[in-house]
Amino acid sequence: MADAVAALRDRYALLRAQLDAPETYADPALCARLNRELKALEPLLGAYQRQEALLLRQREAKALLSDPELGELARAELDETEAALAETALEIRRLRLPPDEHDGRAVILELRAGTGGEEAALFAAALWRMYSLYAARRGWQTRLLSVSDTELGGLRELVCEVRGEDAWRRLRFEAGAHCVKRVPVTESSGRIQTSTATVAVLPEVEEAELAIPPDEIKIDTFRASGAGGQKVNKTESAIRVTHLPTGTVVECQDERSQYQNKDRALAILRARLYARARQDRDAERAEARRSQVGSGSRSEKIRTYFYLRDQVVDQRLSGDSRAFRLGPVLDGALEALSEALLEQELDRRLAELDAARERTGGQETDEYI
Repeated sequence: MADAVAALRDRYALLRAQLDAPETYADPALCARLNRELKALEPLLGAYQRQEALLLRQREAKALLSDPELGELARAELDETEAALAETALEIRRLRLPPDEHDGRAVILELRAGTGGEEAALFAAALWRMYSLYAARRGWQTRLLSVSDTELGGLRELVCEVRGEDAWRRLRFEAGAHCVKRVPVTESSGRIQTSTATVAVLPEVEEAELAIPPDEIKIDTFRASGAGGQKVNKTESAIRVTHLPTGTVVECQDERSQYQNKDRALAILRARLYARARQDRDAERAEARRSQVGSGSRSEKIRTYFYLRDQVVDQRLSGDSRAFRLGPVLDGALEALSEALLEQELDRRLAELDAARERTGGQETDEYI
């Protein structure tokens, strides 16, 4: 363990030195990558420090067990210390798992109405309210990039940037099809209707990480639609970017400046192309796992919102931990839900790691950082 801690501290010192180097500031992509790795190492170093302190307490308590006056207190101290050591050891195992490659990045959040007509659009608007309140609770910054709404206040489509600590780590579990069961305002007979909305969560991609050749894109300008004052109605500030090789189309009209809309549209396009490339890269692995855990595609329902039962049920969780009160969740209290999904993901990865170690005769695999 001493060697592992020493290597970790050496790596931490090296990262700090690289970040302080003048040439690092001239490379934003490198600076962002080093910062992400540094933040990933800090909790692990802290856990190792707590473990070292607990091991010292353990040795001191063991030395006093035979003392006639302090032996009983030492036994209680030893029991408490060993329980804390077991918890810290599990925490270290989890922290040593390699972080997601996109941890620390900003997020492109896309909401779209699914099946259910106007009711689906209203549900998409409710989801947007939920995510915006959740972002406010966590101190994240949100910026609308593109909005297409309906006359009743629903959303056909919304694209938003979310920036803040742990934004990707927590929001990535929101990707998929969300289902609602309620009596919609558009239903006069009082029947319960089932509607859906889809959520896509894409990591923001820097231009240096994914350069798109100019000859592969077509850029059109047009007048922004909807209310927005004379400038919006008279100026062709809206941008439509088409990626010719894939046919991917992105529109952005929320900014007043044509140049700002172009930058936002290209950012969304990079995120979508990056996500597509990643899906292609992981296709073989996904196919191997599909029979065990499902494909995880957006067409699969991940969560259902039952209005009459005042309950939200996440289909990926099991037992009593899969149900949450609807009201607080819709008001942005997603912490308990996201924690449950994070815990499940960590347990799954640890189980896979244990199975891999068994196959290699108990040797540690390279999945640890």
